Amino acid sequence: MDTEFQPKQIYEQVADQIRSGILSGVYPAGSRLPSERDLAQRMKVSRPAVREAIGALQNTGLVLTRHGSGTYVLGESGASADDSGSRLPTADTSPISTLRVRMIIEPAVARLAAQFGKRDAEAERHLDRMAEVQDITDVRHQEIWSESDRLFHRQIAVMTGDPLIIKIADELAEGMNQPLWRRLRDDGIYDASRIQLYVAEHRLIYEAIASGDADAAAFYVEGHLKRVERDIATRE
Repeated sequence: MDTEFQPKQIYEQVADQIRSGILSGVYPAGSRLPSERDLAQRMKVSRPAVREAIGALQNTGLVLTRHGSGTYVLGESGASADDSGSRLPTADTSPISTLRVRMIIEPAVARLAAQFGKRDAEAERHLDRMAEVQDITDVRHQEIWSESDRLFHRQIAVMTGDPLIIKIADELAEGMNQPLWRRLRDDGIYDASRIQLYVAEHRLIYEAIASGDADAAAFYVEGHLKRVERDIATRE
């Protein structure tokens, strides 16, 4: 039986190197990892790749990021010496890859939805739930935000009435529900003012669609996704 081997993504290779450093004692338990910028320079990769790698290591319990302080080694709770070369779960799609696909698809979907120029009670419900979130450090509020954000973007596809577009949106929504995506997104949205900014951007998208302004709807979606990408890639 033939076995198909898939090459590791860049962030997986970076995570493997950092994990090896932890297990070998280069980064002992309790120590602070070098900054994302320093790690990117040492490994000759982009900062987004380092950010994804650290997010993946947080999911395994090896490190913990403290806002305004840095990323600290917790120990070997998430891995052992004999699994240091193991591959990260392949189901957890790279957030940067997901964003690139969303950047191509979602502005076009918003344009299609705007052709109908109708309001949507379900989309408005998700917007209202997002607006209720005040403390993003609260786990319950994080869950509300994550679910509402994900389902709002899916609902835009539902507003097109096209079953194929809805199916594609379901795949994107599943990618946004992966642990690595949620970890990096939550790290990027780090205070109340950022939450309110995101809520305002979502409302601009919705109102443009509901009023039938296709150009504005696509413009606002693209601007929002670019902000998400910046927040994920540059937050220390």
